[in-house]
Amino acid sequence: MSAYDEVEIEDMEWNAELKAYTYPCPCGDLFQITLDDLRLGEEIARCPSCSLFLTVVYNAEDFADAKEPTQKPSPSPVAVA
Repeated sequence: MSAYDEVEIEDMEWNAELKAYTYPCPCGDLFQITLDDLRLGEEIARCPSCSLFLTVVYNAEDFADAKEPTQKPSPSPVAVA
């Protein structure tokens, strides 16, 4: 069975609620791979709602002792006069 796609870890988004890197799945859910999976050298992100999976491209050394990423703050609205 082959992966649906190959995605760079930089193109995935950290989801603090799920404690996983995520990427949109065509079924409407999210592919997910946890920080623990990355530390173990796992490269498959699975979608919990369908049978699709991604191959995640990353440098395992970058995650050997990585801590949870911080969530990027949402941009604040700016009033325009």
